[in-house]
Amino acid sequence: MGLTRTATSAAFSLALLTSGLAAWSAGRHVDRHGARGLMTVGSALGALLVFAWSFVTTLPQLLVVQAAIGLVLAAVTYDTAFTVLARWFRRDRMRAILLVTLMAGFASTVFVPFTTLLVETVGWRWALRALAVVLLVTTVPLHGLVLRKDPRDLGVGPDGASLTGDGRAHAAAEEVAVGMRDAIRSGSFWWMTSAFLFDAMALLAVAAHAVPMLLERGHPAGLVALAVGSIGAWQVAGRLLFAPATERLSLRTLAVVTFVVRALGIGALLVVPGLGAIWIFASAFGLANGASTLARAGLVAEVFGAQHYGAINGAMTALVVPVRVAAPLAVGAVRTTTGSYDLALVAGVLLVAFAAVAMSRVARGADAA
Repeated sequence: MGLTRTATSAAFSLALLTSGLAAWSAGRHVDRHGARGLMTVGSALGALLVFAWSFVTTLPQLLVVQAAIGLVLAAVTYDTAFTVLARWFRRDRMRAILLVTLMAGFASTVFVPFTTLLVETVGWRWALRALAVVLLVTTVPLHGLVLRKDPRDLGVGPDGASLTGDGRAHAAAEEVAVGMRDAIRSGSFWWMTSAFLFDAMALLAVAAHAVPMLLERGHPAGLVALAVGSIGAWQVAGRLLFAPATERLSLRTLAVVTFVVRALGIGALLVVPGLGAIWIFASAFGLANGASTLARAGLVAEVFGAQHYGAINGAMTALVVPVRVAAPLAVGAVRTTTGSYDLALVAGVLLVAFAAVAMSRVARGADAA
């Protein structure tokens, strides 16, 4: 279409922006009505929008389609899925979240080569149409036929526990239930949001510039590609290590450890010489990426409960969304101004350190309530 890389990147950034802005409304809807309708309709609209994307011929058309796709992302991806899991699982919550994130971790493994093959074979427009069909036939039936609002709809409690005469689950203590209004009045909400915001700033800023950053430090292109590609595998390892660790350490402590590991990975690029820096960075950064997804999903439920999980988690996402768009641009501006990524790396280490301090101030569930 003759568009610049800046223009196409702006379209993707717009999708991230609308997704974050819609997160609170989506979460609130799931809390009240369940995820079945939202995820079914969202998946159907997602397929329709991917199909429409294949017909765009101008930049304004692309921007409109991507903005709408962002709204669909808010309806069907991690935040909504975690809201469902928080309600359906308590004892096995972290295991359920782990399984979902491990499966979702294969998305790029499957669809990057599949999409590349389609583009090379039939062109990008027909590739999008094929992907729209895949999306429609795999997700809409699953969401429409399987999802339910609450485990009590099937006559059981969280984790499949049997119910007593008054509708409560056997052998399960009542979970804390903090409302949206009380949550935003609590210090824990703002400390937790600050922690995730600082961490997201460092994560997105460094991830967006990882390849040019490592190339500038004199590493061969092939080695850079291998190291950056390995981050995905390290993310899986981070999740596999994090979930069993929750049986020994609190989620808050594990989140702080996660932030420290990320800081060490970013800092290695500043102080470790030679090839050691690139591999310490890739492994630490990947481990932290994988663990932080589980940490956030579990902490919101542990501190505030499952009843209003969607609205509270969505509010956090909406507050973090400006960072998702601005952080990579800010690092680019720093690089242009100073001629080096060093200042951005120092800022990344400091931001993750601030995240660790903020997370250490989060109260436990009962205290937050």
